[in-house]
Amino acid sequence: MIRVRDAILGIEPYVPGRSIKEIAKEYNLKESEIVKLGSNENPLGPSPKAVKAVKLETKNMHRYPESGLDDLKRAIADYSGASPNQIIVGGDGADEIIDLLGKTFMDPGSEFIVPLPSYMYYEYTLRPYGARPVYAKWDMEENTVDTDSVIESINDRTRLIFLCTPNNPTGGLISEDNIIRILESTSALVVVDEAYFEFAGISNIKLLEDYENLLILRTFSKAMGLAGMRIGYGISNTRIIDYMHRVKPVFSLTRLSHVAALATLSDKDYIKKSVNFSIKSREYLYSKLLQVDKIRVLKSYANYLLMDVRETGMNAGQLTDELLKRGVIVRDCTSFKGLDEYWIRVSVGTMKEDDRFIDALKEIIE
Repeated sequence: MIRVRDAILGIEPYVPGRSIKEIAKEYNLKESEIVKLGSNENPLGPSPKAVKAVKLETKNMHRYPESGLDDLKRAIADYSGASPNQIIVGGDGADEIIDLLGKTFMDPGSEFIVPLPSYMYYEYTLRPYGARPVYAKWDMEENTVDTDSVIESINDRTRLIFLCTPNNPTGGLISEDNIIRILESTSALVVVDEAYFEFAGISNIKLLEDYENLLILRTFSKAMGLAGMRIGYGISNTRIIDYMHRVKPVFSLTRLSHVAALATLSDKDYIKKSVNFSIKSREYLYSKLLQVDKIRVLKSYANYLLMDVRETGMNAGQLTDELLKRGVIVRDCTSFKGLDEYWIRVSVGTMKEDDRFIDALKEIIE
């Protein structure tokens, strides 16, 4: 019998957001009628410059991608206020950077800290390396990290600490003071996940000047509108980045993703419009949800909102299913550790899509 590693046997499959195609088939709906608000995607779509660049590059699909990515690193550095040699680019979104952290820093029996609830892919990515998750706390009332619980979880086996800000799925922020407290409490690498930082207007990039145990994690999937192109990047000191490059696949970023990323970074008007649009949609959704009886919604600084539905008399799975019947996809957050079965996350959409969701929600509840 084929032997599977023990570390793999103990992992439950990751539960991603559901696609338009599978929902249309299951509920006998037309794909064009479905509103997808479950995966924190950009409602405006990609930059027109990125679309044009990809079309032009298709003629080179028979060629291997660039390996150094020097032009893209320079563009990211300029966008981020860093140096090109502080950048590492991943070809599976930020998830590849997380995997590289596992390859670089995690030994069997070593530990990483995640305040719950937070992005569950940290755990799914690192546990195959034999690493052990240690769960700190996210304060759901204040919607920020319980800093003391993180610091109390640190020991000599701790290699990585993940701080997601804005946090997925709650949308809350972690203050700079609390990030500094954690940085100064350990020699472990503190990974500040800024996948949604554009929507908050807050970055911790300047802390890299004073703390060598810090890595900033980012993605092109949200504000940049390139979720389908799978581009992520990390920013840290050159020593950390050099170690990670030793285990990085040489050609992990495709030619099409490369040119799409470059074109998007050059389209500053698109980025500004994209961020402003999502913020406007988020605040609109938040104001509307505050008016819905039996729903508690958390203040968010990302491009999604987390809501507690327990007073509706339904759990998240039941309410999500009712929304799906009406052609609206949201995220049932029952699979997020640290949350019970009464939480739903809704991504921002166009105003028309937002209204469609609100109308369907009210119809179900009332």
